[in-house]
Amino acid sequence: MTLVRRLHELHAAAGRGVLFTVVEGDGTGAKALVIEDGETVGGGVPDEALAQFPELVRRGRNRLLELEGGTRVFAEWYGPPPRLFVYGAVDTAEALCRGAKLLGWTAIVGDARATFLTPERIPSADRLIAKWPQDAIVEVAPDHQTAIVVLTHDDKFDEPALIGALETEAFYIGALGSRRNQERRRERLLEAGVAGEALDRIQGPCGLDIGADTQEETALSILAEILAVRAGREGGPLRAAKQRIHVEVE
Repeated sequence: MTLVRRLHELHAAAGRGVLFTVVEGDGTGAKALVIEDGETVGGGVPDEALAQFPELVRRGRNRLLELEGGTRVFAEWYGPPPRLFVYGAVDTAEALCRGAKLLGWTAIVGDARATFLTPERIPSADRLIAKWPQDAIVEVAPDHQTAIVVLTHDDKFDEPALIGALETEAFYIGALGSRRNQERRRERLLEAGVAGEALDRIQGPCGLDIGADTQEETALSILAEILAVRAGREGGPLRAAKQRIHVEVE
């Protein structure tokens, strides 16, 4: 099977993979496509580059690899858009979905209260799931390219939603609410048997400190934190950053 045909099949199946191309050094021009299930098509790419596949496929970005001896390999990421799963059909959910769509992401909203979960209230969502948190999370099946935000402000929804989220590979888990509510929720989750180190995965209160007031500003704050976490950045002012502005070399 040719590499181009396999790439086409990968796209059609909404799968993920990384195409490695040696752009400088020994073996210039060699290509290898590594699929998330372990399949490899092509060859001639240094093992040092291929060994970075697990990290590269999770980062979801292209990257130029600098190897020993001066060899350079361009790693090109392929896969469907990241997903934002919001539990809680409140007004901020629509603002989050609008922002996610601008980023090119897939937006999903879940809530057991079907009365609030309507296309009229949340027109920007790609998908609405009228189920309790545990069932909604099972249906979404969050993976390492999924961000989860819990907005319900109600223990009977918040707690099972967060417990379910912690059992997934979601790269971001955020919960809206005051610091006092976050501490109270943490105590309840500990009582429910959730390990303390697992709770450290929850960003709460979620969002960056930008002085957000409106629903749109709150959504911007949360989405900015999601992007920072995905890129492995702190989210502070660029003038104080020590890294290059763009997260990867184009």
